Amino acid sequence: MPKITGGSLAEHRKRTRSALFESLSELLRQRSFDRITLSDVAAHAGVGRTAVYNHFTDKEDLLLALMDYEAQRYAEELSRALAGTRDPIDRLRVYVRQQALIKPHYHFPTTGPLASSVSRSAASRLRAHGTLLTQMLSSILSEAMAQGLIPQQDPAHVIPLIHATVMGGRPTPSDPQERRAYLDSLDTFVLRAVGAAQPDHEVPRIPSPHGTEAADAPGSQSGQVSGSAAACGAASTAPQGTQAG
Repeated sequence: MPKITGGSLAEHRKRTRSALFESLSELLRQRSFDRITLSDVAAHAGVGRTAVYNHFTDKEDLLLALMDYEAQRYAEELSRALAGTRDPIDRLRVYVRQQALIKPHYHFPTTGPLASSVSRSAASRLRAHGTLLTQMLSSILSEAMAQGLIPQQDPAHVIPLIHATVMGGRPTPSDPQERRAYLDSLDTFVLRAVGAAQPDHEVPRIPSPHGTEAADAPGSQSGQVSGSAAACGAASTAPQGTQAG
């Protein structure tokens, strides 16, 4: 019987799953999904290979569970941060900025190398992970329309366009000065696109959710994107043929 860590079997299972998630996330930063085996994940996590099968049926099951875990965590942290911002336009600005600041390895493209490395059913589920973030953005837009801050429009049409704008184009620059200018331009562009007036104050600062960078911190959004799924929800609503990051 494997050694139980934590005060109970439930705690042991939670710790083991977290270790496997972290292991797969780290391995995905180093190589492509199709080059990772469950034995690799188990060894990197410091658990026995059989322990993996106590939690997941196969590698794709682990991948999808990781996506669920990261997407849920990111959405909950962003939702809590947004709760302190009342103005729906400022909430929209914060949402857009945080999506632009997702770390490269947290983008999970629904097309391209990753989607082609998994089965058709798994690829379909990759594209279905947008619910949490889509609901959040839909609520923001609906509130802005209800208050007369933007014209009436169909969120189902607007949301994919916003996500494609944020994650389907130029990577967020790594140079702090260029990054600042890019984020300001992105803010202006999205507000114009939805018909909102440009506020006379900067985007409110919030505690950065897990998987994001600070707006004024050096970093890089360039290069091949792969890894865990904090941004998978937003990326999955981009038009077919685009790639997040």
